[in-house]
Amino acid sequence: MTINVKAVGVDMTDALHTYTKEKFETLTKFFDNIIKADVTIGKNSDHHQNGDIFFAHATLQIPNHGNLYVEKTEQDLYKAIDKVKDHLKIELEKLKGHMRAKDKDIIREQKAYQMEND
Repeated sequence: MTINVKAVGVDMTDALHTYTKEKFETLTKFFDNIIKADVTIGKNSDHHQNGDIFFAHATLQIPNHGNLYVEKTEQDLYKAIDKVKDHLKIELEKLKGHMRAKDKDIIREQKAYQMEND
């Protein structure tokens, strides 16, 4: 999987880049066929009364299933990255469940066809 990390409104430090890459590499445990992850992290603006609001959004490119997109905001940049990763994990597990259900339906149809011929 190729992981592209981009920062908007914040400095991209080595620690931040490494942290983001490590978090998104763990998604391959839940779904093998991820082609590419485009991750953008940063700060929305300086106009918030309650302090800085950071965002993280990611787009995963998955073959034959299009793209998954998740965006989260948080007062801590690392928490925003974690939330995006956790939400993508849930979405990938849902997608995997749908794929397994379709596979079961196909197997059932094939078995039913074989039983009719016997």
